[in-house]
Amino acid sequence: MSNSPPGTGPTVLVTGGSSGLGAAVVVAVARAGGRPLVLDRQRPGDGVPWVECDLADTRAAEAATRELAERSGGLDAVVTAAGVDVPGKLIDVPAETWERVVTVDLLATAAVIRAALPYLEASRGSIVTIASTLGVKAVSDATAYCAAKFGVVGFTRALAAELAGAVGVTLLIPGGMRTAFFDARDAQYRPGPEAVLNEPADTAAAVMFALSQPPGCAVREMVVCADQESSYP
Repeated sequence: MSNSPPGTGPTVLVTGGSSGLGAAVVVAVARAGGRPLVLDRQRPGDGVPWVECDLADTRAAEAATRELAERSGGLDAVVTAAGVDVPGKLIDVPAETWERVVTVDLLATAAVIRAALPYLEASRGSIVTIASTLGVKAVSDATAYCAAKFGVVGFTRALAAELAGAVGVTLLIPGGMRTAFFDARDAQYRPGPEAVLNEPADTAAAVMFALSQPPGCAVREMVVCADQESSYP
């Protein structure tokens, strides 16, 4: 995405765009002159168009994606930044909680992209999926999150092969960031005072780089993390 007058550039749907990396992507899109749209349970800032949606309801996620696309006259890009995690031993995490993590992080990613594809094919647009360094490296007490993010990696690689020549597809693998993502966790699962984390705006800049590529030029995969990231490689 090149700099354009405000609101005249590409229309970019961002899931989870009200906080964390998603909010940073929304800011970056707007600053580049694009039109960000948001799917989230919480209202985004600065009057950004949005639809309230619990992404654990994948059919609702599809409907909300189509609603925003129709309301905005189409889509040029989708960034699936929404993500949740509830760490713990498999035997200790309630089944409903475990399955919600997988649904929001993996199944909703596919659902939103499925609904957006007709619009992205029409615009020859772009997709950026957000995995995690825990999508390529497994750790204890993260079976749901690893299952989901490993799934995002495989899903995106297959999608890139499927959509080659029609829609740009990029897999972004971020390390830990300074966001509220860790706030609701038990203390043992929060980054300690010595943890080195990335700023979400820096990861959002990588998203924008992927979105800035012309049709036919693919940035297939990127790992963006603090240079002392402990979960990669």
